[in-house]
Amino acid sequence: MGVFFGEVTLETVKGRASYHDISDEIRENIKKSELKNGCVVISSAHTTCSLYFDECMHDTNYWGDEYLQADINDVMEKIAPSMKMENQYHSPGPKHIEFGLSLGSKDYPAEKWTMLNTDAHLKSSIFGSPSLTFIVKDGEIQLGALGKVYFVDWDQLRERTRKVQIMLMGE
Repeated sequence: MGVFFGEVTLETVKGRASYHDISDEIRENIKKSELKNGCVVISSAHTTCSLYFDECMHDTNYWGDEYLQADINDVMEKIAPSMKMENQYHSPGPKHIEFGLSLGSKDYPAEKWTMLNTDAHLKSSIFGSPSLTFIVKDGEIQLGALGKVYFVDWDQLRERTRKVQIMLMGE
């Protein structure tokens, strides 16, 4: 039994949910692993992000989002509207704001507005999923004829670099 670890680095956009088809990057990692049969786990530790499995819808809007992704955005906006101002939601409270301002790193700038992303946390929690698992057979991820693995960052406040972890186990 072998284990392989890989990573996909993504750049997100500001002002809208950021979608990424990561299927090819997963396939590249499977090839690098030299494992033929087993399973692959794809995971994101970002609390405002989701991974999901769906088919490619081919048609895209002017920003390059597939129409199904635009539909997902419309539905999620009805459930958890984008946070436009403080106190729109209960979160973040004063203790969390104090904590966030104390972090002082490039990933967490000491600016109160960076914490106005409660909608992104809600969308991530509702939509799920921090990880996905698929079968690898004969060196190929089993996604079916139309299946794709997508990553979405719901946080619209700023551009970010995001990481997706990949772990393969098998032989």
